[in-house]
Amino acid sequence: MTGDTVIRHIVFFTVPEENRDAVRRGLSGLTAIPHSLKLEIGENVKKDQWGNSVDFIVYGEFENEAALAAYKADPAYDLSTRTVKPLRETRVAADFDSDKAVKAPIR
Repeated sequence: MTGDTVIRHIVFFTVPEENRDAVRRGLSGLTAIPHSLKLEIGENVKKDQWGNSVDFIVYGEFENEAALAAYKADPAYDLSTRTVKPLRETRVAADFDSDKAVKAPIR
């Protein structure tokens, strides 16, 4: 890995209350996939003043785009997707290269 280059993968989910335990279990399988530098599944603490509709967050760091692709190709990813998709309402995902991220005020 060169410098701060890391692909950050962030996914937000909204989930009905009655499905949250099943979604938490389904997402937890992602942590067994070996291709990430870091992978965390979090539940929103809902303290933002503008909006708290997100229920779960998947946060991953990957050495490069190939590592992210390998993560998504893993059978555990497919199992998690098949488990969670029918239980969730919304999924929003974003990936960015941390080496190209704005890290200081633009003047």
